[in-house]
Amino acid sequence: MLALLLALPVWAGLGLWAGDAMRVPAGPWAWASLLLVQPVIEELVFRGILQGQALALLSSQGRPRRIGPLTWANVLVTLAFVLLHLRAQPLAWALAVAVPSLVLGHLRERFASAWPAMAVHAVYNAGFGLTAWLVALR
Repeated sequence: MLALLLALPVWAGLGLWAGDAMRVPAGPWAWASLLLVQPVIEELVFRGILQGQALALLSSQGRPRRIGPLTWANVLVTLAFVLLHLRAQPLAWALAVAVPSLVLGHLRERFASAWPAMAVHAVYNAGFGLTAWLVALR
């Protein structure tokens, strides 16, 4: 729940400071991609497969290796997630997915499933799309 509540000020900040740079999804297929396709595919690949494998490889005596409160697996998968976003976004936008990615990685580890990360990712994307749409209305 905290992961969702913390997104509210982020969306407000995006709308205020980066609103003109935000793109509104154009049409129902773009919204479906933003809300369903991207969260499901990205979380299956990044949190389901990559983070699952990284957790297995980067564990010692059954416990994941950590950097403070974060696992190495989460940090490395987040780095890969940021790099993926660099393909389609400027550096600042790509870096902006780092903290949400760490949250999604934490959810994957806490619940031993990619499903909670998919759901939260969809809500994050919905907030982003809605913010872009609201900014475009003004």
